[in-house]
Amino acid sequence: MSPHPIDFGFVQEILIVLGAVTIVIPLFHRLRLSPVLGFLLIGMVLGPTLLGALLRAIPGLDWIVIADRERIGVVAEFGVIFLMFMIGLELSFERLSTMRRLVFGLGPLQLLLCAAAIAAAAGFLGQPRLDAIVIGLALAMSSTAVILQVLSDEKRMNSSVGRTSFSILLFQDIAVVPVLFAVSVMARAEAGQATPSLASFALSLAQATIAVGLVIVVGRIALRPLFRSVARTNSQELIMAASLLVLFGAAAATASAGLSMAMGGLLAGLLLAETEYRRQIEVLIEPFKGLLLGVFLISMGMTIDLRAIVAAPLLVAGLCCALIVVKGGLTWAAARLFGVPARTATQTALLIAPAGEFSLIVLSAAAALGVFSRQAVEIALIVAALTMALIPFMSMLGRELGQRLAPRPEIDPELHLPADVGESPRVIIAGFGRVGRVVADMLRRHGKDFIAVDVDPDVVAKARKEGLNVYYGDITRPDFLHRCGIDAALALVVTMDSAASSELVVETARKERRDLCIVARARDARHAARLYAKGASDAVPETVESSLLLSESLLVDIGVPMGPVIASIHDRRAEFRAEIQKLAPDVQVRPARRRVLLRDQGKTKP
Repeated sequence: MSPHPIDFGFVQEILIVLGAVTIVIPLFHRLRLSPVLGFLLIGMVLGPTLLGALLRAIPGLDWIVIADRERIGVVAEFGVIFLMFMIGLELSFERLSTMRRLVFGLGPLQLLLCAAAIAAAAGFLGQPRLDAIVIGLALAMSSTAVILQVLSDEKRMNSSVGRTSFSILLFQDIAVVPVLFAVSVMARAEAGQATPSLASFALSLAQATIAVGLVIVVGRIALRPLFRSVARTNSQELIMAASLLVLFGAAAATASAGLSMAMGGLLAGLLLAETEYRRQIEVLIEPFKGLLLGVFLISMGMTIDLRAIVAAPLLVAGLCCALIVVKGGLTWAAARLFGVPARTATQTALLIAPAGEFSLIVLSAAAALGVFSRQAVEIALIVAALTMALIPFMSMLGRELGQRLAPRPEIDPELHLPADVGESPRVIIAGFGRVGRVVADMLRRHGKDFIAVDVDPDVVAKARKEGLNVYYGDITRPDFLHRCGIDAALALVVTMDSAASSELVVETARKERRDLCIVARARDARHAARLYAKGASDAVPETVESSLLLSESLLVDIGVPMGPVIASIHDRRAEFRAEIQKLAPDVQVRPARRRVLLRDQGKTKP
């Protein structure tokens, strides 16, 4: 028996979190929804405000309810620290210095504009002056954890939207300390107590600056020798231990100076990003970051009180919409003032518009100091948490608007298909990317004429300079297909990246000409089955062909004669083709064309 009693309640809550994550997150992945929503939903359902409220009515429900948010909150905070650490690894001090104009220019402008507008709106709605100011400062904050996780999942951290959003979020993280200090000052003034002096604030700021400076100086001096010594052992465990030492050491240093531990995580990542060990550290830390960040999001979901939402649904919905409109509009205006393109400003504004975890921290601190009434705190916390849950949808909306706002390229008239393209028999290639170029090259080697079409004017211009018969246009349109000479074409080859576009081209071409040979590139077997259903004569799945080529190379390299290998590859390809066509029941399965291998002569004949 262990000499120390185990807190079974804590173990139970960890088991509940792991079980819920294992079940819910794969479901959201299957539905192609952001896992952020899944984590928040777990917190809402298993938290104290939904199933937790039914504990007395339903016996045994305590086995699946997370009753204490504060207890998992300690673990949850590590998720944000790990996230900022990973972001720091992707950046560097040099890259960060190039963003200083946005961090210390756009960042404070956005925060001040949003805080002032929200405070004015809260005052107009009848909130006392002090409450309105605190609400403005709190809701002006955005969610570093959720926004960066969404951008990371979408592979957009290094895009212009990622850099602009991160600049604003970084300044907000820095501003948390003075904001909390200001809330404390206002609360003491309201209560008639002695307020902290400007000197004490300056001392706190100096302590924070010294702590950051010490972390940077010590890190630059000690990190490379430390990791060089650890790497000599060839022990992944020691590299992990050293990484965690640096991470939590920096987090503890910034926390002791009044800054957030997440800021220490960012500094640790920035310092290690300048070393040659950054890639190995990323691989070791990534699993911890994902799981702990999930726990953080679950704890955020637990703050959403569904009972209060049911009690005043229109008020809550109206406040959420107002916050997103006001904050998003001001963020867009501030970004445009700093020369950010309209497309980037729009996507950034939609990401920044919801509130964040620091909103909850500021509101909770104000409530503890007696600034708020209970009802005002509940409504403000609900608005903050609900808008956080909307961030994945705001990101999707931003990408859609960004595509529409993208500047349309000016198309050189010479790139368009001429009216006298001719009706001679030829092969039409839809899409002239990597695959389309290879197809065109093989056609030229065998003396077959072709015409290719692409929607990227740069690709077309480059091909035209090389003397290739490539034109700009939308080949999904029936009239354009006829201008390309589909009536006399030998075949149509569809090599487009977009699955939806390739299916549309195949369907359109088959309607225009029933006897046309249509060969289409497919991503996988399911996509190939859809292409067969649309009318493709042959659909070639990239995954299947790569596996067959890999098998062919392997068999030849281990000594199997070339003849039997090629014959078996052809047989397996035919089997794959039949299996795929069975997935499209409306397709009439045609016998596969086979080749007979002449082993002695090394040739093939039909």
